[in-house]
Amino acid sequence: MKPDPAAAPATKLPPGHIPATPLSALAPMQDVTDLAFMRVIAHYGAPDYFFTEFFRVHAQSQPEKHILRSIDENTTGRPIFAQMIGEDITHLVRTATALLQHPVAGIDLNLGCPAPKVYKKNVGGGLLREPGKIDEILGALRACVPGLFTVKMRIGFDDTVNFDRILASVNHHRVDLLSVHGRTVKEMYRSEVHYDAIGHAVSQVRCPVLANGNIVSAARAATVLNDTRAAGVMIGRHAIRNPWIFRQCREAFGENPAAIFRPTLGDVREYIERLYRATSVPGLLERLHVNKMKKYLNFVGQGVDPAGAFLHDMRRTESEAALFEVCDRHLLADPTREFAAEPYPGVIARPNCETPSGLADGCSLETIVA
Repeated sequence: MKPDPAAAPATKLPPGHIPATPLSALAPMQDVTDLAFMRVIAHYGAPDYFFTEFFRVHAQSQPEKHILRSIDENTTGRPIFAQMIGEDITHLVRTATALLQHPVAGIDLNLGCPAPKVYKKNVGGGLLREPGKIDEILGALRACVPGLFTVKMRIGFDDTVNFDRILASVNHHRVDLLSVHGRTVKEMYRSEVHYDAIGHAVSQVRCPVLANGNIVSAARAATVLNDTRAAGVMIGRHAIRNPWIFRQCREAFGENPAAIFRPTLGDVREYIERLYRATSVPGLLERLHVNKMKKYLNFVGQGVDPAGAFLHDMRRTESEAALFEVCDRHLLADPTREFAAEPYPGVIARPNCETPSGLADGCSLETIVA
């Protein structure tokens, strides 16, 4: 279905850092994109847009206070969108109305989370099986959101049979921004990303599209934008690994891509220290804090050494002192060596014993994938 010219997006998006250049956004990731992490990312080069962890919406729900903090105390200087996940229209409208009382750039609907415990409740990626229900939800939210209303989706549940119908609903209800992860729910993170499907969405919808899925570097971002003609990129897990990636993207999209910033292992050591301090909260046991850091460092370690020695040693630490001893040993022995621009081949972001599951698309850091 070709776009209906009468179904133009309702509201203009906030401008990016640099006018007339591709946009960038930090993907919403449950247990990751909180206030502390957003501030750390902003220190190294904020994206054009932030998205919150998803607010769970159901009959008894109220907007989670810790997620509201990332909105109310946002000091990054960049707009932040509040993401919701749910399927009950009454309570989605109720929650969107409540969130609009906070300084949000807009309301975002999650139609992409591939975690089985999520889609089995018929929310997130599970709704992609019901394009009629999605159309109803989009209509209700468009009616109650006077400003920016955005959607993040995958290309289907176990196939793309409903993709065009959902894109038609995006047009009909004047969605202002569409982020597309180029895999189905059932493909999770195991398959190649179907960038051609993202390109198809770009050709069909009236609103700008952000390309999402395995954007590992600024160079990959530039290639994906060239191939899909998307308005920008949304990056999740690889921003955990490389917090400079949004700065690098702006440099790659500019007039002098040869000047892209290249962090060193010493820079990475400083990032880890900053992240550790930022994520410290009163009453958090040291062992639990170290374990939380391991989940970030599972990604960081993909760019430290091709043999995965840093990951091997880091995963066995149980105290702050031991964790930073490993960091010093692996990162400060040669601090001027360049941090890898992309993950080393074969260095995976999880121990082999862990179960592959979701992280981007608003899914939990508790289950980490390569």
